[in-house]
Amino acid sequence: MEIKLNHNIETINTEKESLTVDELLSLKNFTFELLIVKINGNLVKKEQYSSAKVQSGDDVQVIHVFGGG
Repeated sequence: MEIKLNHNIETINTEKESLTVDELLSLKNFTFELLIVKINGNLVKKEQYSSAKVQSGDDVQVIHVFGGG
């Protein structure tokens, strides 16, 4: 599967036709607590990570949110 992840073309080694957001985050080792995920420009809510699908050709943005003070 080939996707665009944070402006870079990524080849994901999987036999599946799609991955959930949770599976993608795990495969790519995104471990930050606060993340914003968009698939093809559409915001994915955290409660949808286990059901929202990433498919070949999708444009995925994963943004780390952090605070300061």
